[in-house]
Amino acid sequence: MTDAGNGGPVEITDANFADEIEAAEGLSMVDFWAEWCGPCRLVGPVVDELAREYAGRVKIGKLDVDANPQTAFRFNVRSIPSILFFKGGEVVDTMVGAHPRTSLENKILEHA
Repeated sequence: MTDAGNGGPVEITDANFADEIEAAEGLSMVDFWAEWCGPCRLVGPVVDELAREYAGRVKIGKLDVDANPQTAFRFNVRSIPSILFFKGGEVVDTMVGAHPRTSLENKILEHA
């Protein structure tokens, strides 16, 4: 996984969530996923594309729920993939399941 400096998604962890997402200004989008999740593998490349296209405008990250259970539990993520949208450190929207690129992009535009 790359970081936002390279135009890809930021790797979000339990340890860096507060700094990367809650302290971020503007819109952030976090993909809660796991390696074993089939629908997550469909959504992953779309999230990567959106991270490159919206670099510098929207912070887009990915959080592996198996490696980072505290944050997933904190936001009541029970099904993956779950995409949570944050503004000012607060959740403003959630999408659960594999959604097409247009749906994800529409949510970004709605909240940006």
